[in-house]
Amino acid sequence: MSSETKAIYIVDDDPAVRDALSVVFGMEGYEVETFSDGDAFVQSASKGLPAVVLLDVHMPGRSGLDILRALNGEEYPAPIFIISGQGDIPMAVEAIRNGAFDFIEKPFTADGVVARVEEGVAAMSKRKKEEARPTFPGADLLTRREMEVLQEITKGASNKEAGRILGISPRTIEVHRARIMEKLGARNAADLVRIVLGA
Repeated sequence: MSSETKAIYIVDDDPAVRDALSVVFGMEGYEVETFSDGDAFVQSASKGLPAVVLLDVHMPGRSGLDILRALNGEEYPAPIFIISGQGDIPMAVEAIRNGAFDFIEKPFTADGVVARVEEGVAAMSKRKKEEARPTFPGADLLTRREMEVLQEITKGASNKEAGRILGISPRTIEVHRARIMEKLGARNAADLVRIVLGA
């Protein structure tokens, strides 16, 4: 199965959530495949490549975080969105550190989740076209997503603007920004620009 078919994998142990998301994305022209547990999904994920993955963070057996690690989320060629409840923000942050593209908070609207997914798919395909990695001290410490966020920050984009450009939430940008500053030893945005530009 190629990603041109706009396939979406939905991994959630709640049948109501799986059914609702299946209907929503089916109406948008996606070929939907659902999984009620992580093991079945990981086996399938190695056989075909979807356009996008929606992955619940809390499931019996393998959690969303376990699955991200099993798939090597940072290098996975399709955006993986973590579905989390409002109390799960620390877990969502951990998921982003493990390669999740972004997180979608429950409760979500049909239009909202479709828009976020479409932005993610568009941003991922744009990223594949612009794969050159810049070099500066500490560049090798950053993930591909952190490099993208850093690029936007050094162009002067706010968290909101960077989020819109990259197809992720401003809160996710904040998480990446904090990790980038920590990894590069920068105290503020001006420090980051100096490091990247080699000043």
